[in-house]
Amino acid sequence: MKKVILSLACVALLVSCDSKKSEYDAYYTQEYKDSIAAVTPEKPTNTQTKVGSDAAVNDMTDSGAVAAAPKNEYELGMTLISKSDCLACHKNDQKVVGPAYTDVAAKYEFNDKNVDYLAQKIIKGGAGVWGEIPMPPHADLAVKDAQEMAKYVLSLKK
Repeated sequence: MKKVILSLACVALLVSCDSKKSEYDAYYTQEYKDSIAAVTPEKPTNTQTKVGSDAAVNDMTDSGAVAAAPKNEYELGMTLISKSDCLACHKNDQKVVGPAYTDVAAKYEFNDKNVDYLAQKIIKGGAGVWGEIPMPPHADLAVKDAQEMAKYVLSLKK
């Protein structure tokens, strides 16, 4: 009798663990993967990567005033991340509690579908994709801001 119960418990455990699809797999089907062309972000030019250079990315307006442009296309996302609690659990190139941003960028293609997926993960939180430690939700964050943050993270792909 003990052997029968033990056998049934083992079979039930194997069945429940084997068929579980990840949240990402459910969101991002193979059909969509096959239909999308890879989109890669532009690399910043040398003038855009100079820090502290007044001439790096300034534009002259018609009135002669100098208007500063962002240092790179994803500066807004970087600024939003630095002003939030994200850096308590994440770093650009090192795992802390959550994955390194470069690891996230390596896992996901830079495309609109993944930007939306990651923005929703930032807003709703979750667990299971990178381990069992849950990421807390950021429900007060605007979708557009979460998308900018996701774009910055995906731009770190090496």
